[in-house]
Amino acid sequence: MIKPVYEWSHAELEALKVELEAEYSEFSSRNLALNMARGKPSSGLLDHNMNVLDKLENPCAADGTDARNYGILDGLPEMRRFFGEVLNIDPERIIVGGNSSLTLMYDSIVRLMMFGSCGFPAWRSLPKLKFLCPSPGYDRHFAITQEFGFEMIPVPMTENGPDMDMVEELAAGDEAIKGIWCVPLYSNPQGVCYSDETVSRLGKMKTAAPDFKIFWDNAYGVHHLYEEVKLADIFAACEAGGNPDRAYMFFSTSKITFPGAGVAMMASSVNERKEILKHMGIQTIGSDKLNQLRTLRVLKDAPTLKKHMAELAEVLRPKFDIVLKTLDAELKDGAFASWITPRGGYFVSLDTLDGCAKKTLELAKNAGVTMTGAGATFPYKNDPHDRNIRIAPTYPSNDELQTAMKLFCVCVKLAAVKKLCGEF
Repeated sequence: MIKPVYEWSHAELEALKVELEAEYSEFSSRNLALNMARGKPSSGLLDHNMNVLDKLENPCAADGTDARNYGILDGLPEMRRFFGEVLNIDPERIIVGGNSSLTLMYDSIVRLMMFGSCGFPAWRSLPKLKFLCPSPGYDRHFAITQEFGFEMIPVPMTENGPDMDMVEELAAGDEAIKGIWCVPLYSNPQGVCYSDETVSRLGKMKTAAPDFKIFWDNAYGVHHLYEEVKLADIFAACEAGGNPDRAYMFFSTSKITFPGAGVAMMASSVNERKEILKHMGIQTIGSDKLNQLRTLRVLKDAPTLKKHMAELAEVLRPKFDIVLKTLDAELKDGAFASWITPRGGYFVSLDTLDGCAKKTLELAKNAGVTMTGAGATFPYKNDPHDRNIRIAPTYPSNDELQTAMKLFCVCVKLAAVKKLCGEF
């Protein structure tokens, strides 16, 4: 076992730097143009879903409703039953939206800002607003709360979810803290799965704000790479804790069928659902029921979806294997970085040595590989240790990914050596 790089002598570091700079120059000479910046499905994944586009011979729903026309604000009943079966929740909690769960999250914040909920005042009328942000986390979540002026409070992630001791202390001590972002299964970017205890504590914890909300973005709830991981029921946890109106759940088929052309949904308590529909009835006459029909006619039910996701996993798994095997082969000896092996989802999270993430990504970009920007996984894009990098392996071809990962590992090592040599 090679000793950690931070224990190397200056002479050893200089010798390694010469080797790495030669490798880096060779990669740079290839004029690469590889993009791993977002978690986009590959062409192979999208090709697998093309039959969704062929399922509109009959535009009528099961009850005879013509899906080409106006109406059915909360979505086709069979679409709500489908989501209920897949996610093991009561369809009466569900509202089917358009193609984007992110839009439903944004709209939910807007409604709370403008109108409040369940008799509590509109958030915009309050002097201060704060939101808990488990970090590393999803940059688009943070962008929403930042846009509306919330003070975002980072909460460290553990192997079981957010640090619940910190979450409970903060939420109980400050009525300005109005909610928490959660990606509870295969979290973005670390792939963390919330434990049953974490879910229970979120549901029952005392909060100074009586209208505290859990934004439960179950984006990867069916994206298993290996064995299926079960997630505890957040609604049951909230009800058991005496907080039945606390949670909003979000989900979509965007990475199951087509990004930008899937079907999104949100779920809440029955009381909250009634209020949400009241405002939605002014905002829209209803979402795209034709898309609901064609999606449902392919995915059909929970067993069919499970088979479909297993087939997609067969395409995704080799990509994750490339990433993890390359990291293990190139970075383990010398302890240049640490990473988490996810069991599902769309990302791999890696931590460089402190102070090296920005330099690593700068080197990679200059050599032709674009990745998610440093700091993006933290509120305000401020990683206090400048070390976390989100690797998105899903979009490139396997050959491109292999090249990109080899270059990336050279960049991780070169940045570490330059840092330890005092060059930045």
